[in-house]
Amino acid sequence: MADECDMAQDMEALHRRIALESLHSATTGRNSLYYCEECGDPIPEARRQAVPGVSLCLECQEEADACHR
Repeated sequence: MADECDMAQDMEALHRRIALESLHSATTGRNSLYYCEECGDPIPEARRQAVPGVSLCLECQEEADACHR
C-alpha cells in the first residue's frame, strides 16, 4: 500500500513529465509518437529523444527515405 510520500513522489513525477512534454511540444511543434505510424512497433525512447517529432521507427524511416531517393 502506497503511503503519502509515495503518492506525492508519483504526482511530482507526473507533473514533471507533463511539463517536459509541454516544453518539448512547444519547441518542436509536435510530440514524438510512442508507436510507429507505419508498422505499429514501439519507437525506442532514445530515438524519440534524439529526433523530436518522430513518427516512424528506424526501419520504417529507412524504407521511407529509400523511396524518396
